[in-house]
Amino acid sequence: MKETLHEYLRNARKAMLWKLDGLGEYDIRRPLTPTATNLLGLVKHLSIVEAWYFGKCFGRPFPEELPWWDDDAEPNADVWVTADETRADIVDLYRRVWTHADATIEELPLDAPGQVPWWRKPETTLHGMLVHVLAETSRHAGHADIVREQIDGAAGMSPGNSNLPEQDAQWWAAYRARVEEAARLTQ
Repeated sequence: MKETLHEYLRNARKAMLWKLDGLGEYDIRRPLTPTATNLLGLVKHLSIVEAWYFGKCFGRPFPEELPWWDDDAEPNADVWVTADETRADIVDLYRRVWTHADATIEELPLDAPGQVPWWRKPETTLHGMLVHVLAETSRHAGHADIVREQIDGAAGMSPGNSNLPEQDAQWWAAYRARVEEAARLTQ
């Protein structure tokens, strides 16, 4: 069971990074929702999520300073990227966090106890944490999928794996118009 959960987490991580492929700096940073959701910010956020949940919560703190979750950090500092933070900085951090998190996942049994002080019920296990982080990463991969589709139409888990019917732009435009018309008829 642990290997299955871990493999799903690895796949979701790869999907997150694929969302950055082929895009320029502006497109990976620009806010595309009213709450400023952006691709590189999602990767930055997930770096902190895994560092804390698979590090500090199991008494195995990530060895680098991650100031974005400090008590005095600016609100939402973990979900956007400043101009002086590079794509390479954030992607490399995410990969280093993976290595640290993977060591926790591989070395501890599923019933290993953990503590999440900010949860209503702070006691958990590695199993519970794997499920939680997998759900959070998958949720953000879904956000990234929608944001990336807004930028250039790319969708799916990886190149060539869109999970969408293979149709041309004309078909998609007609389909979207049909969905829009159905929605308008309910007004």
